[in-house]
Formats: sequence, C-alpha cells, structure tokens
Amino acid sequence: MTPAARIAAAIEVLSDIDARRRPAADALKDWGLSHRFAGSKDRAAIASLVYDALRRKASAAWIMGEGTPRAVMLGTLRLQRGLDVEAIAGLFSGERFAPEPLTEAERERLTNATLDGAPAPAAGDFPDWIAPSLERLFGDDLVPEMQALTARAPLDLRVNTLKAASREQAHDALPHLGAVETPLSPLGLRIAPGEDGRGPAIQAEPEFLKGWIEIQDEGSQLASLLSAVQPGDQVVDLCAGGGGKTLALAAMMDNHGQIYATDNDARRLAPIHERLARAGVRNVQVRTPRGRADAVTDLDGRIDCVLVDAPCTGVGTWRRNPDAKWRLRPGSLEVRRKEQQAVLDRAAALVRPGGRIVYITCSILPEENDEALSAFLERQEQFHPVPGREILARAGMPDLEKVLRPTKLGWQMTPLRTGTDGFYVAVLTRNP
Repeated sequence: MTPAARIAAAIEVLSDIDARRRPAADALKDWGLSHRFAGSKDRAAIASLVYDALRRKASAAWIMGEGTPRAVMLGTLRLQRGLDVEAIAGLFSGERFAPEPLTEAERERLTNATLDGAPAPAAGDFPDWIAPSLERLFGDDLVPEMQALTARAPLDLRVNTLKAASREQAHDALPHLGAVETPLSPLGLRIAPGEDGRGPAIQAEPEFLKGWIEIQDEGSQLASLLSAVQPGDQVVDLCAGGGGKTLALAAMMDNHGQIYATDNDARRLAPIHERLARAGVRNVQVRTPRGRADAVTDLDGRIDCVLVDAPCTGVGTWRRNPDAKWRLRPGSLEVRRKEQQAVLDRAAALVRPGGRIVYITCSILPEENDEALSAFLERQEQFHPVPGREILARAGMPDLEKVLRPTKLGWQMTPLRTGTDGFYVAVLTRNP
C-alpha cells in the first residue's frame, strides 16, 4: 500500500471507532480481516496512524475547526507527524486509493491555525469533564503535563536479578536492541519506540526466554521498589493480575520469605504461573479464588506488607492506550472508586499491627489516589500515612524527590517529570 492509501485506511478505521464506540484494537483487527491484501507492515503503519490520531484527537480537531475523522487525521499529520501543508497535500491527492484533495479551507487551517488560545482539554488532548480533577493536581502545569501524556511510550524492561547477574550483563547481551539504562530505576533498560510505533519482539529474545528480563514500565518498577519489601517478609499482592509486580517483589526478596499472589478475577492470574517459572521465582504461592470464596482469609492479621495495585481508570497509561481516554466516562470512575474502597478495606484486614499497605494506581486522578486514601483513613482509624520522604528513605531512593510530584499522601509519577507512565504510590502503616 502507498502512504496515501494507508492514510485513507486509517481514516476508515477512525470512522468505525467513532460510529461504533469501540476499542481501536477491535476496529483495526476487523479492518485487517476484511482487507487481507494488506501486509504486516501496512497494518502496522495504519495502526500507528490511528493511535497517533487518537493521541491528538482534540488538538487536531481544534486546529482544523471540526472533529471528523478526516479532519483529525489532517491535524495529526501536522501536529504529531510534523508535516507541512504541501507534504500533506501530496498525500491527500485524490488519486487512486488516496483521500480526496485538500479544500481551500483545510489548506488555510493547516497553514495558519495554532493551539494559541485553545482551552486546556483541546491543547492537552483530554476529555473536558476531568479538567477540574487534573487542575487540582497539576495547577499551571496542566497542559504540558497532559501533552507529555500524548507522546508514544518507550518499551521498558526490568532486569531480573534472580537470573541475570546485573543490569550491565543484560544490557551487554542485547546490543542489537539499542537499549539504554533507565535514568531512575536501577533495574531498567529502555528501548525507544520504533518509527511505526512498534517495538522489537522481546518475547522471542533468548534472554527473555531465560528469564533475564521482563517487560515492565520504569514507573511500575519504581512503584515496586518503593514498597521496600525485604527478604523474609510475608507479603500479599492482592491485585496480582498477570504478576508483573509479584515478580519484581520476589526478586527484591531474593526468593526468601513468602508472597501470596491473588486477584478477585481468577482469569487475570492465568499468565502468572509461566512467568514465575521462567523467572526462577520460588517464594510465591498463587491463591486462585474459587467462586465467591476469598483465597487469603487464613492470612488475616499476619501480613507485613499488602501490595494493592488497585483497579483504576488507567489514565496514567494513556501514552500506551490513547483510545481509552475518549471512552472514559464519569460512571467508569465511580465504579473504580467503589472497587478501590473494597480492596483497601480487604487489605486492612490482612495487615498485622505495625505492617503496611502499599497503595499503587496507574492513574493521575486525585479521586483515585489521595482522595481514595483519605476516605479509607476515615474508615480505618488504625492506619496512618507514611510521610513521602520516609517512603523514599525506606526504599533507599531519596534522590527521587527531585523528580516525583508530591501529593498530600503520596507521590505521583508522570511522563513529563519522570518519563514513566502516570503511577501513584502511597504507604499506610497500621498502628502497633
């Protein structure tokens, strides 16, 4: 397919997403099934165009004066791809399989329109209904913070110290990937996003198959490190899912002590068994719930650290899931807040006197972070927050104070400040 034909296909996919309010991945899959002549490179290029358009949907619509899929694509080529009007006109030629030629109005907008004077939701590409929440967190930094959340995310790897001797050893074994050491996590390697938005097939690398490396955003690595778990601890990963943080904790504990990994959705635990075996983890018990039964009731009051990687809206991962921002609704936030309340109360019952809850979200919304914990502390008076600097000191990472954004009860990571996904971390201790 020609570049122009790929753009026409991307506009078609965007139209399907708009009309049926469906995830981009589903629309792209259906397009591929109905256009089998398109090769893998064509499909990857089309997907990259679609996701870039979803990243810049609001700002592209602002400069074009309308939000049709065609207008959004035109604005994206200007804002995200950096093409000038003549380059865009060359793609929108109206020739075979190419989109229709530019109108005079489109030419004028592409030449002269800017984001000057655009409201924050348009300039920062986010739904306007969450603006008040984000303003409470970011203040005058709102637009640059949200603009950073529109960029493509790198591919981060965590070096598994149960298998690889050091980060340097893993790095030196992967010269063909162009990986560099992450600036904040002492265990991370970073691979820049490819031109088409795709990264390398890490799962096929011998070092991955040997368990030396795991795919994990640097922010998630930092969140795990800030838990400050130690060898010999008794730990519950209450929302373990596929096990990314469970694996990180096991390496921090050098396979000593015990981690109980569970999740109220048994299906989410399915990948964890293979990952534990590959990583050489021996101190994890996977507790799979049966029906409505709680899989960790026998541990109540005995646990040193309960990790709550709480269900949330995922706003902090919009670099990776740009279509999710336009499907987020107030009702979704309310559902997540109720889930957070339930999981925090369950965690409270597990913690021994003097033990702690490490609360993590991949969200930047105060409702899911400080406000969720404030409500918890009102319900559970036997808990108190650990001061932010003490969290860093316990983890042996005081220098993170230079880049993390402090909140009332914890720390916020963002792409602008930390180059990571938007993770939130706070620690609550149970009174002795």
